[in-house]
Amino acid sequence: MPDRPGSQASPNVHVVSHIPLGRIFTVANIDMEQEMSRPYVYASRYTKTADYGFDIISVKDPAKAHVIYQWRIQDAELHQGTGCLSGKYFKVGGRYYYAQGCQFGQSGPDADLGAVILDVTGLPDTSTVKEVGRIRVPETPNGFHETFTYKHSDGRALFIGTSSGRYASVYDMGRFLAGGRGPGTEFRIPIPESQAMRGYHDMYLGYDPSTHQDKFYGAGSGGYYIYDITNLDQPKLIASLTGIAGMSSGHTFTPSPDGKFAVVESEYQYAPLRMFDLRPALDGSVKTLSRPIGAWTPRWSGLPHNHEVRWPYVFVSSNEDGFHVFNWMDPTNPYTVGYYDTYDGPNQRGKNYLTPDPEAAWNDPKFPGSVTNGVFGIDVRNADGLIVVSDRATGFWAFKVDGFDGWNGHQWGMPNVSSAQDWDNGPEGAPKPQKAALR
Repeated sequence: MPDRPGSQASPNVHVVSHIPLGRIFTVANIDMEQEMSRPYVYASRYTKTADYGFDIISVKDPAKAHVIYQWRIQDAELHQGTGCLSGKYFKVGGRYYYAQGCQFGQSGPDADLGAVILDVTGLPDTSTVKEVGRIRVPETPNGFHETFTYKHSDGRALFIGTSSGRYASVYDMGRFLAGGRGPGTEFRIPIPESQAMRGYHDMYLGYDPSTHQDKFYGAGSGGYYIYDITNLDQPKLIASLTGIAGMSSGHTFTPSPDGKFAVVESEYQYAPLRMFDLRPALDGSVKTLSRPIGAWTPRWSGLPHNHEVRWPYVFVSSNEDGFHVFNWMDPTNPYTVGYYDTYDGPNQRGKNYLTPDPEAAWNDPKFPGSVTNGVFGIDVRNADGLIVVSDRATGFWAFKVDGFDGWNGHQWGMPNVSSAQDWDNGPEGAPKPQKAALR
Protein backbone atom coordinates (compact mmCIF):
# COMPACT_ATOMS: atom_id res chain seq x y z
CA MET A 1 0.00 0.00 0.00
CA PRO A 2 1.20 3.55 -0.65
CA ASP A 3 2.47 5.60 2.28
CA ARG A 4 0.08 7.85 4.10
CA PRO A 5 0.60 11.54 3.27
CA GLY A 6 3.56 12.77 5.28
CA SER A 7 4.61 9.28 6.37
CA GLN A 8 7.33 8.62 3.80
CA ALA A 9 10.03 9.95 6.11
CA SER A 10 10.74 11.10 9.63
CA PRO A 11 11.41 14.87 9.81
CA ASN A 12 15.04 14.38 10.87
CA VAL A 13 16.07 12.49 7.71
CA HIS A 14 16.80 14.51 4.59
CA VAL A 15 17.40 13.46 0.99
CA VAL A 16 20.67 14.89 -0.30
CA SER A 17 20.48 13.35 -3.77
CA HIS A 18 18.81 10.58 -5.76
CA ILE A 19 19.85 8.88 -9.02
CA PRO A 20 17.68 6.28 -10.79
CA LEU A 21 20.04 3.57 -12.05
CA GLY A 22 17.89 1.73 -14.56
CA ARG A 23 15.82 -1.42 -14.60
CA ILE A 24 14.38 -2.92 -11.46
CA PHE A 25 16.36 -5.74 -9.79
CA THR A 26 19.70 -4.65 -11.26
CA VAL A 27 21.12 -2.68 -8.29
CA ALA A 28 22.84 -4.64 -5.54
CA ASN A 29 25.25 -3.69 -2.74
CA ILE A 30 27.07 -0.38 -2.27
CA ASP A 31 30.45 0.76 -0.93
CA MET A 32 31.75 4.30 -0.29
CA GLU A 33 35.33 5.47 0.06
CA GLN A 34 35.96 7.14 3.41
CA GLU A 35 38.40 9.93 2.56
CA MET A 36 36.77 13.26 1.75
CA SER A 37 39.37 13.77 -0.97
CA ARG A 38 38.07 10.63 -2.72
CA PRO A 39 34.30 11.11 -3.00
CA TYR A 40 33.48 7.86 -4.79
CA VAL A 41 30.67 5.36 -4.30
CA TYR A 42 30.60 1.93 -5.97
CA ALA A 43 27.22 0.37 -6.80
CA SER A 44 27.27 -3.31 -7.79
CA ARG A 45 24.97 -4.37 -10.63
CA TYR A 46 23.46 -7.83 -10.86
CA THR A 47 20.70 -10.11 -12.18
CA LYS A 48 20.30 -8.73 -15.71
CA THR A 49 23.03 -9.80 -18.14
CA ALA A 50 23.41 -6.36 -19.69
CA ASP A 51 24.05 -4.86 -16.26
CA TYR A 52 26.60 -7.28 -14.78
CA GLY A 53 29.30 -5.03 -13.33
CA PHE A 54 29.36 -1.83 -11.26
CA ASP A 55 28.83 1.94 -11.45
CA ILE A 56 31.03 4.62 -9.87
CA ILE A 57 29.11 7.61 -8.49
CA SER A 58 30.78 10.88 -7.54
CA VAL A 59 29.52 12.58 -4.38
CA LYS A 60 32.05 15.42 -4.51
CA ASP A 61 29.00 17.64 -4.27
CA PRO A 62 26.58 15.29 -2.50
CA ALA A 63 23.61 17.36 -3.68
CA LYS A 64 24.68 16.77 -7.28
CA ALA A 65 25.72 13.13 -7.18
CA HIS A 66 26.20 11.62 -10.62
CA VAL A 67 27.48 8.47 -12.31
CA ILE A 68 30.98 9.02 -13.72
CA TYR A 69 31.91 5.50 -14.83
CA GLN A 70 30.37 2.11 -15.63
CA TRP A 71 32.18 -1.20 -15.87
CA ARG A 72 30.50 -4.27 -17.38
CA ILE A 73 31.76 -7.84 -17.71
CA GLN A 74 32.86 -8.78 -21.20
CA ASP A 75 30.36 -10.84 -23.25
CA ALA A 76 27.69 -10.02 -20.70
CA GLU A 77 24.97 -11.72 -22.73
CA LEU A 78 26.74 -15.07 -22.34
CA HIS A 79 27.02 -14.88 -18.55
CA GLN A 80 24.43 -16.45 -16.27
CA GLY A 81 23.53 -16.29 -12.60
CA THR A 82 23.44 -13.59 -9.93
CA GLY A 83 26.30 -11.55 -11.36
CA CYS A 84 28.04 -8.77 -9.43
CA LEU A 85 26.47 -8.60 -5.99
CA SER A 86 29.09 -7.05 -3.70
CA GLY A 87 32.33 -5.08 -4.01
CA LYS A 88 34.77 -3.26 -1.70
CA TYR A 89 37.60 -0.78 -2.09
CA PHE A 90 41.05 -1.00 -0.48
CA LYS A 91 44.48 0.63 -0.56
CA VAL A 92 47.93 -0.92 -1.06
CA GLY A 93 51.24 0.86 -1.56
CA GLY A 94 49.68 4.29 -1.90
CA ARG A 95 47.28 3.16 -4.64
CA TYR A 96 43.53 2.62 -4.46
CA TYR A 97 41.76 -0.47 -5.76
CA TYR A 98 38.22 -1.74 -6.09
CA ALA A 99 37.43 -5.46 -5.87
CA GLN A 100 34.13 -6.40 -7.52
CA GLY A 101 32.84 -9.75 -6.29
CA CYS A 102 31.26 -11.93 -8.97
CA GLN A 103 28.88 -14.87 -8.86
CA PHE A 104 28.24 -16.44 -12.25
CA GLY A 105 26.46 -19.70 -13.05
CA GLN A 106 28.05 -22.82 -14.51
CA SER A 107 25.94 -22.61 -17.67
CA GLY A 108 27.97 -19.63 -18.90
CA PRO A 109 31.54 -18.28 -18.79
CA ASP A 110 33.43 -17.26 -15.65
CA ALA A 111 31.74 -19.72 -13.28
CA ASP A 112 35.06 -19.79 -11.38
CA LEU A 113 35.43 -15.99 -11.19
CA GLY A 114 35.46 -14.72 -7.61
CA ALA A 115 36.42 -11.08 -8.07
CA VAL A 116 37.74 -8.55 -10.58
CA ILE A 117 40.36 -6.12 -9.20
CA LEU A 118 40.64 -2.64 -10.71
CA ASP A 119 43.08 0.19 -10.00
CA VAL A 120 40.98 3.33 -9.38
CA THR A 121 43.78 5.58 -8.09
CA GLY A 122 43.41 8.08 -10.94
CA LEU A 123 39.78 8.98 -10.34
CA PRO A 124 38.08 11.25 -11.26
CA ASP A 125 39.94 10.66 -14.55
CA THR A 126 37.99 7.56 -15.57
CA SER A 127 40.36 6.83 -18.45
CA THR A 128 42.88 5.66 -15.83
CA VAL A 129 40.64 2.94 -14.37
CA LYS A 130 42.40 -0.30 -15.20
CA GLU A 131 41.79 -3.97 -14.46
CA VAL A 132 44.84 -5.41 -12.71
CA GLY A 133 43.82 -8.94 -11.80
CA ARG A 134 41.12 -11.54 -11.30
CA ILE A 135 40.64 -13.93 -8.40
CA ARG A 136 39.48 -17.32 -9.61
CA VAL A 137 38.10 -20.07 -7.39
CA PRO A 138 37.68 -23.23 -9.48
CA GLU A 139 37.37 -25.30 -6.31
CA THR A 140 34.15 -23.43 -5.38
CA PRO A 141 32.16 -22.72 -8.59
CA ASN A 142 29.84 -19.69 -8.74
CA GLY A 143 32.32 -17.23 -7.24
CA PHE A 144 31.89 -14.90 -4.25
CA HIS A 145 28.51 -13.97 -2.83
CA GLU A 146 29.64 -11.34 -0.30
CA THR A 147 32.93 -9.47 0.18
CA PHE A 148 34.78 -7.45 2.82
CA THR A 149 38.14 -5.65 2.96
CA TYR A 150 40.20 -5.24 6.12
CA LYS A 151 43.46 -3.67 7.25
CA HIS A 152 45.03 -6.34 9.47
CA SER A 153 47.00 -5.31 12.55
CA ASP A 154 50.15 -6.77 10.93
CA GLY A 155 49.84 -4.26 8.08
CA ARG A 156 48.32 -6.46 5.39
CA ALA A 157 45.37 -5.33 3.27
CA LEU A 158 42.97 -8.28 3.13
CA PHE A 159 40.14 -9.12 0.76
CA ILE A 160 37.62 -11.69 1.98
CA GLY A 161 34.94 -13.50 -0.04
CA THR A 162 32.26 -16.05 0.78
CA SER A 163 31.39 -18.82 -1.65
CA SER A 164 29.92 -22.30 -1.88
CA GLY A 165 32.93 -23.57 0.08
CA ARG A 166 32.66 -24.31 3.79
CA TYR A 167 35.00 -21.46 4.61
CA ALA A 168 35.66 -17.78 3.93
CA SER A 169 38.48 -17.12 1.46
CA VAL A 170 41.07 -14.52 2.52
CA TYR A 171 43.65 -12.88 0.26
CA ASP A 172 46.70 -10.79 1.11
CA MET A 173 46.17 -8.19 -1.62
CA GLY A 174 49.70 -6.83 -1.47
CA ARG A 175 51.05 -10.24 -2.37
CA PHE A 176 48.24 -10.92 -4.85
CA LEU A 177 48.91 -7.73 -6.80
CA ALA A 178 52.60 -8.63 -6.87
CA GLY A 179 51.73 -11.96 -8.50
CA GLY A 180 51.54 -14.13 -5.40
CA ARG A 181 49.21 -17.12 -5.23
CA GLY A 182 48.70 -20.01 -2.83
CA PRO A 183 50.16 -20.23 0.71
CA GLY A 184 51.22 -16.87 2.09
CA THR A 185 48.73 -15.11 -0.17
CA GLU A 186 45.55 -17.16 0.29
CA PHE A 187 44.01 -18.26 3.60
CA ARG A 188 40.79 -19.91 4.79
CA ILE A 189 38.57 -19.34 7.81
CA PRO A 190 36.47 -22.50 8.30
CA ILE A 191 32.93 -23.10 9.42
CA PRO A 192 33.14 -25.27 12.57
CA GLU A 193 32.97 -28.92 11.54
CA SER A 194 29.80 -29.52 13.54
CA GLN A 195 28.01 -26.89 11.41
CA ALA A 196 29.69 -27.45 8.04
CA MET A 197 26.64 -28.33 5.94
CA ARG A 198 27.09 -25.03 4.11
CA GLY A 199 29.46 -22.10 4.20
CA TYR A 200 29.35 -18.46 5.21
CA HIS A 201 26.99 -15.88 3.79
CA ASP A 202 28.40 -12.60 5.10
CA MET A 203 31.12 -11.41 7.46
CA TYR A 204 32.67 -8.51 9.36
CA LEU A 205 36.28 -8.11 10.51
CA GLY A 206 37.46 -5.79 13.27
CA TYR A 207 40.30 -5.22 15.69
CA ASP A 208 39.72 -5.64 19.43
CA PRO A 209 42.10 -3.29 21.28
CA SER A 210 41.22 -4.83 24.65
CA THR A 211 42.50 -8.28 23.66
CA HIS A 212 44.87 -7.16 20.87
CA GLN A 213 43.19 -9.55 18.45
CA ASP A 214 41.99 -9.29 14.88
CA LYS A 215 38.54 -10.88 14.90
CA PHE A 216 36.39 -12.41 12.19
CA TYR A 217 32.61 -12.38 12.67
CA GLY A 218 31.07 -14.87 10.24
CA ALA A 219 27.39 -15.50 9.55
CA GLY A 220 26.50 -18.75 7.85
CA SER A 221 25.57 -22.38 8.27
CA GLY A 222 24.04 -23.00 11.69
CA GLY A 223 24.45 -19.46 12.99
CA TYR A 224 27.29 -17.04 13.80
CA TYR A 225 30.97 -17.55 14.67
CA ILE A 226 33.80 -15.42 16.05
CA TYR A 227 37.39 -16.35 15.19
CA ASP A 228 40.71 -14.93 16.30
CA ILE A 229 42.54 -14.33 13.01
CA THR A 230 45.55 -12.48 14.42
CA ASN A 231 47.53 -15.40 12.97
CA LEU A 232 45.85 -16.04 9.63
CA ASP A 233 47.61 -19.39 9.30
CA GLN A 234 45.83 -20.65 12.43
CA PRO A 235 42.33 -19.17 12.89
CA LYS A 236 41.00 -19.97 16.37
CA LEU A 237 37.29 -20.27 17.15
CA ILE A 238 36.42 -17.99 20.09
CA ALA A 239 32.63 -18.20 20.32
CA SER A 240 29.53 -19.49 18.55
CA LEU A 241 25.93 -18.33 18.35
CA THR A 242 23.92 -21.41 17.39
CA GLY A 243 20.68 -23.17 18.31
CA ILE A 244 18.85 -19.85 18.14
CA ALA A 245 15.05 -20.14 17.96
CA GLY A 246 13.87 -19.26 14.46
CA MET A 247 17.36 -19.31 12.95
CA SER A 248 18.86 -22.19 11.01
CA SER A 249 21.54 -20.06 9.38
CA GLY A 250 23.10 -16.62 9.70
CA HIS A 251 23.05 -13.81 7.15
CA THR A 252 24.81 -10.80 8.69
CA PHE A 253 26.79 -10.40 11.92
CA THR A 254 28.01 -6.99 13.14
CA PRO A 255 29.51 -6.30 16.58
CA SER A 256 29.54 -3.11 18.63
CA PRO A 257 32.87 -1.21 18.45
CA ASP A 258 34.04 -2.83 21.71
CA GLY A 259 32.99 -6.31 20.57
CA LYS A 260 30.75 -6.88 23.59
CA PHE A 261 27.39 -6.90 21.76
CA ALA A 262 26.22 -7.78 18.26
CA VAL A 263 23.40 -7.23 15.80
CA VAL A 264 22.54 -10.31 13.73
CA GLU A 265 20.22 -10.98 10.81
CA SER A 266 18.68 -14.16 9.45
CA GLU A 267 17.31 -13.81 5.93
CA TYR A 268 13.60 -14.59 5.96
CA GLN A 269 10.38 -12.61 6.11
CA TYR A 270 9.11 -11.69 9.61
CA ALA A 271 12.62 -12.07 11.11
CA PRO A 272 13.69 -9.04 13.17
CA LEU A 273 17.28 -8.03 13.74
CA ARG A 274 18.34 -9.61 17.02
CA MET A 275 20.75 -8.25 19.65
CA PHE A 276 23.18 -10.50 21.52
CA ASP A 277 25.35 -10.00 24.57
CA LEU A 278 28.62 -11.66 23.58
CA ARG A 279 30.37 -11.28 26.94
CA PRO A 280 29.43 -14.66 28.48
CA ALA A 281 30.99 -16.45 25.49
CA LEU A 282 34.01 -14.17 25.26
CA ASP A 283 34.93 -14.59 28.93
CA GLY A 284 34.49 -18.36 28.77
CA SER A 285 31.38 -18.59 30.94
CA VAL A 286 29.55 -20.47 28.16
CA LYS A 287 30.68 -22.10 24.92
CA THR A 288 27.66 -21.15 22.83
CA LEU A 289 25.08 -18.38 22.91
CA SER A 290 21.53 -19.12 21.81
CA ARG A 291 19.27 -16.47 23.35
CA PRO A 292 19.09 -12.86 22.11
CA ILE A 293 18.60 -10.04 24.57
CA GLY A 294 16.70 -7.70 22.23
CA ALA A 295 15.15 -7.34 18.78
CA TRP A 296 14.18 -4.62 16.31
CA THR A 297 12.14 -4.43 13.12
CA PRO A 298 10.39 -1.55 11.30
CA ARG A 299 7.36 -3.73 10.42
CA TRP A 300 6.35 -7.14 11.72
CA SER A 301 5.82 -8.55 8.20
CA GLY A 302 8.97 -7.04 6.69
CA LEU A 303 12.64 -8.00 6.52
CA PRO A 304 15.41 -5.70 7.79
CA HIS A 305 18.53 -6.54 5.79
CA ASN A 306 22.13 -5.24 5.64
CA HIS A 307 23.27 -2.79 8.31
CA GLU A 308 26.14 -0.55 9.42
CA VAL A 309 26.95 0.01 13.10
CA ARG A 310 28.11 3.45 14.26
CA TRP A 311 27.48 3.24 18.01
CA PRO A 312 24.92 3.90 19.37
CA TYR A 313 23.22 3.85 15.97
CA VAL A 314 22.52 1.08 13.50
CA PHE A 315 21.82 2.15 9.92
CA VAL A 316 19.64 -0.44 8.19
CA SER A 317 18.64 -1.29 4.64
CA SER A 318 15.13 -2.58 5.26
CA ASN A 319 14.04 -3.84 1.84
CA GLU A 320 10.45 -2.68 1.17
CA ASP A 321 10.50 -0.48 4.29
CA GLY A 322 13.39 1.67 3.04
CA PHE A 323 16.23 3.19 5.05
CA HIS A 324 16.02 3.15 8.87
CA VAL A 325 18.16 4.16 11.84
CA PHE A 326 17.75 2.76 15.33
CA ASN A 327 19.50 3.38 18.64
CA TRP A 328 20.79 0.35 20.59
CA MET A 329 22.64 2.03 23.43
CA ASP A 330 20.46 -0.29 25.51
CA PRO A 331 20.61 -3.49 23.42
CA THR A 332 17.60 -4.87 25.31
CA ASN A 333 15.45 -1.95 24.15
CA PRO A 334 16.46 -0.66 20.69
CA TYR A 335 14.21 2.06 19.23
CA THR A 336 13.79 3.78 15.85
CA VAL A 337 15.20 7.30 15.54
CA GLY A 338 14.72 7.98 11.81
CA TYR A 339 13.64 6.57 8.46
CA TYR A 340 13.01 7.30 4.78
CA ASP A 341 10.99 5.01 2.52
CA THR A 342 12.84 4.91 -0.82
CA TYR A 343 10.58 2.20 -2.23
CA ASP A 344 7.07 3.30 -3.22
CA GLY A 345 5.95 0.09 -4.93
CA PRO A 346 3.57 -2.59 -3.66
CA ASN A 347 4.62 -5.09 -1.00
CA GLN A 348 5.24 -8.78 -1.70
CA ARG A 349 6.29 -8.05 -5.26
CA GLY A 350 9.99 -8.67 -4.89
CA LYS A 351 12.14 -11.21 -6.68
CA ASN A 352 10.93 -14.79 -6.63
CA TYR A 353 14.06 -16.92 -6.75
CA LEU A 354 12.11 -20.07 -7.62
CA THR A 355 11.42 -18.89 -11.18
CA PRO A 356 13.75 -18.27 -14.11
CA ASP A 357 12.20 -14.81 -14.51
CA PRO A 358 13.05 -12.62 -11.50
CA GLU A 359 10.51 -10.01 -12.61
CA ALA A 360 7.55 -12.41 -12.70
CA ALA A 361 6.11 -11.23 -9.42
CA TRP A 362 6.54 -7.58 -10.37
CA ASN A 363 4.85 -7.95 -13.75
CA ASP A 364 2.00 -10.17 -12.59
CA PRO A 365 0.32 -9.23 -9.28
CA LYS A 366 -1.24 -12.70 -9.12
CA PHE A 367 2.18 -14.32 -9.04
CA PRO A 368 3.64 -14.82 -5.54
CA GLY A 369 6.65 -12.63 -4.88
CA SER A 370 8.90 -11.94 -1.91
CA VAL A 371 9.82 -9.01 0.31
CA THR A 372 13.28 -8.74 -1.30
CA ASN A 373 12.65 -5.46 -3.04
CA GLY A 374 13.57 -1.90 -2.17
CA VAL A 375 16.74 -1.00 -0.25
CA PHE A 376 19.62 -3.47 -0.66
CA GLY A 377 22.92 -1.94 0.49
CA ILE A 378 23.97 0.81 2.88
CA ASP A 379 27.19 2.60 3.86
CA VAL A 380 28.18 5.51 6.12
CA ARG A 381 31.06 7.97 5.71
CA ASN A 382 32.57 8.64 9.12
CA ALA A 383 34.14 11.98 8.21
CA ASP A 384 30.86 13.85 7.70
CA GLY A 385 28.01 11.39 8.36
CA LEU A 386 26.92 11.05 4.73
CA ILE A 387 24.74 7.95 4.30
CA VAL A 388 24.28 6.20 0.96
CA VAL A 389 21.88 3.41 0.06
CA SER A 390 21.13 1.34 -3.02
CA ASP A 391 17.54 0.46 -3.87
CA ARG A 392 16.69 -2.38 -6.26
CA ALA A 393 13.78 -0.43 -7.71
CA THR A 394 14.69 3.25 -7.37
CA GLY A 395 18.51 3.38 -7.55
CA PHE A 396 21.01 5.44 -5.55
CA TRP A 397 20.16 7.70 -2.60
CA ALA A 398 22.23 9.91 -0.29
CA PHE A 399 20.93 11.09 3.09
CA LYS A 400 21.83 13.19 6.10
CA VAL A 401 20.32 12.70 9.56
CA ASP A 402 19.94 15.69 11.87
CA GLY A 403 22.61 15.66 14.58
CA PHE A 404 24.72 12.98 12.88
CA ASP A 405 27.58 14.92 11.28
CA GLY A 406 30.24 12.24 11.49
CA TRP A 407 31.38 9.44 13.77
CA ASN A 408 34.36 8.66 15.96
CA GLY A 409 33.98 5.96 18.58
CA HIS A 410 35.85 7.96 21.21
CA GLN A 411 33.02 10.49 21.24
CA TRP A 412 30.86 7.68 22.66
CA GLY A 413 33.42 6.13 24.99
CA MET A 414 34.08 3.34 22.49
CA PRO A 415 37.05 2.18 20.42
CA ASN A 416 37.11 3.94 17.06
CA VAL A 417 36.26 0.71 15.24
CA SER A 418 33.76 0.26 12.42
CA SER A 419 33.64 -1.20 8.91
CA ALA A 420 35.61 1.87 7.77
CA GLN A 421 39.33 1.07 7.53
CA ASP A 422 42.38 3.26 8.13
CA TRP A 423 44.36 1.99 5.16
CA ASP A 424 47.44 4.06 5.94
CA ASN A 425 47.82 3.45 9.67
CA GLY A 426 45.94 0.24 10.39
CA PRO A 427 43.61 -0.44 13.33
CA GLU A 428 43.68 2.03 16.17
CA GLY A 429 45.40 0.57 19.22
CA ALA A 430 47.17 -2.15 17.25
CA PRO A 431 50.92 -2.52 17.73
CA LYS A 432 52.85 -1.03 14.83
CA PRO A 433 53.86 -3.87 12.50
CA GLN A 434 57.48 -4.56 11.77
CA LYS A 435 58.58 -3.18 8.43
CA ALA A 436 59.16 -6.66 7.03
CA ALA A 437 55.51 -7.55 7.65
CA LEU A 438 54.15 -4.77 5.45
CA ARG A 439 52.85 -5.77 2.04
